[in-house]
Amino acid sequence: MLSHESHIVVVVNKDEFQGKWKQFKGDLKKEWGKFTDDDLQVIEGNYDKFEGKIQERYGDRKEEVEQWTDEWFENNGKQSK
Repeated sequence: MLSHESHIVVVVNKDEFQGKWKQFKGDLKKEWGKFTDDDLQVIEGNYDKFEGKIQERYGDRKEEVEQWTDEWFENNGKQSK
């Protein structure tokens, strides 16, 4: 059994992630500069690929990036027209 605590709650679902990808990727690159243009092309709205790139670029800060992503979608992704 793992003993570390995790307070990360995934708020975004995969459809929301794909739907807001173009808006999200600009903010992502500003906040987390290790993501390259090539990374963003590979991800192209696919949350599973995004998670892989988080691990690749920010393995030691993965939870921090995921928390930032959840907060971004709480503030931006849930707004409907």
